[in-house]
Amino acid sequence: MTTLSAIAIFAAVIFPFFLLTLWALINVTIKIFPGGIREKAIWWIVALIPFIGWLIYLIFGFRRGKKQNTADRKFSN
Repeated sequence: MTTLSAIAIFAAVIFPFFLLTLWALINVTIKIFPGGIREKAIWWIVALIPFIGWLIYLIFGFRRGKKQNTADRKFSN
């Protein structure tokens, strides 16, 4: 196995997890959680757990948050 093919396989495995983690972080950012900024910070930390953080957030945290109105986003913390 050449170095280039090993890098390609590594990138193909890692890239989907990177995108899912990025999605979870963006989703946490745009939602309001019942526990306030403290709960949002906890979900940020959970989403950053390598490979499974996004899945934990999807199962347990996704429905806890509510989307902000566009007018509310301008004035949120």
